[in-house]
Amino acid sequence: MIAVRWRKVLLFAAAPVAAIVLGVVSTVAVLGWPQAHPYAATPWSVDDSGPGMGPMRWSMGGVSVDGEFDYLTHMVAHHQEAVDSARQLERSGRAEMRALGSSIVTTQSAEITRMNAWLAQWYPGRSTAVDYRPMMGDLSGLTGDPLDEAFLRDMIPHHMAAVMMSQRLLVQGRIPHQEVAGFASTVRDTQHSEILQMRRYLAGWFGGRAQMPFGTGPAGSPAPCIGDSGWGPGGMIGGGPGGMRGW
Repeated sequence: MIAVRWRKVLLFAAAPVAAIVLGVVSTVAVLGWPQAHPYAATPWSVDDSGPGMGPMRWSMGGVSVDGEFDYLTHMVAHHQEAVDSARQLERSGRAEMRALGSSIVTTQSAEITRMNAWLAQWYPGRSTAVDYRPMMGDLSGLTGDPLDEAFLRDMIPHHMAAVMMSQRLLVQGRIPHQEVAGFASTVRDTQHSEILQMRRYLAGWFGGRAQMPFGTGPAGSPAPCIGDSGWGPGGMIGGGPGGMRGW
């Protein structure tokens, strides 16, 4: 009887996870990316690991992440891609975009340094090389509006990946070092705020829609339940079924 109850609980928790993934995939269509876009292939996957389902393994840029070490190594690569892309905004004609780019470079460069220090201290001798699949397009040849719009359309889902990965790590609870728990919370909250900011820019300047999972309005419009209940059980954003919330 106890085993049956736990299986029901696990199945209930898995449903919103699958729904989130479908929401992310639908974002590709909403943003209007061609199938050739690096994010439009299969950047997300969930392995439910059989009947007992085991730990969820989420994919960031096509790479499964499971536990603290994997989170740190993959997040270093993910952050580095964000930093490299954000540096391209130095030539943006919009002060807001230059400020956004500068903030991402400063914040995430410092976080890369911190993660690398933790990896060296806690996991000496282990290879930190990862098979990271890029999620951002090449911005080097773009200027003006094309640069700003391409950055926003790519960086919104790029941030989404970090937000979801950080929250899932926190929910899994397999974090030997509490410093990483605090770090993941900060990444989640900071990048979620930046997602909302970028949605407003995309809507205001380009009339673009950047639909988040369970959000239905145009970028910049109030999405359902934002700010209502915080982060709920099961790793979802609180306020909806299964602890989910609209973006």
